[in-house]
Amino acid sequence: MRNPHNERVSSDIDGASPERTCILSGEKAGRDALVRLAISPDGLVLPDVHARAPGRGAWLGAARADLEKALAKGKLKGALARAFKGAPLSIPDDLADRIEQALIRAFTERLGLELKSGKLLMGSDRIAQNAREGRVTWLAHAADASEDGSRKLDQAWRVGSEAEGSGLQGTRLPLDRDTLSVALGRDNVVHLALTDRGAAMRVVSLLKRLLHFRGQADSHAAGIYDDNGQARAAPATTI
Repeated sequence: MRNPHNERVSSDIDGASPERTCILSGEKAGRDALVRLAISPDGLVLPDVHARAPGRGAWLGAARADLEKALAKGKLKGALARAFKGAPLSIPDDLADRIEQALIRAFTERLGLELKSGKLLMGSDRIAQNAREGRVTWLAHAADASEDGSRKLDQAWRVGSEAEGSGLQGTRLPLDRDTLSVALGRDNVVHLALTDRGAAMRVVSLLKRLLHFRGQADSHAAGIYDDNGQARAAPATTI
């Protein structure tokens, strides 16, 4: 990524303000809820989901459908021109795809880091045992996981969490088992669990951003966890 002329390095990512403004809606939100866009050395506008690229950035809080409408109507080009102070730029036709793939990659890479740290569990038997013993903080199932297998693990989690009858259940991820298996370098990854609340906070934050961009911000997958990664009860009919 490069810096538009006369822009101070890290001007948008030095942590001076906890909030940023979406260039399309004008709404303010925390940096973790938005996607940062930056300019590559050849002037291409690209997602910078970790907000690490130096120089001026533009923040996007719109869902994919709204972004695609703005692209089609030319509104995004004008918003970016203002955000980057007229710096030469080019918007790729597949920007929405690039953003979604970058968010998926950030989410799965975080899962991989938690796996390396020993905080991510896989395998039904191992998850069930830890869940019943009250060691599971976050539980998730692949998009194509069987209802029966997911239901059994949900029940084990409720038992270990002393939340029987609450409707507490694991997150149905927007990724299937093949995607998770490739990302984590394991065979047949269907169910996942975290044993650390801090890890849950990190994973859930990235998952919420992905779901919001896909227009699924109000889905069960984001909704049963608060901003601290704490699981809370949800109606049993949510999934």
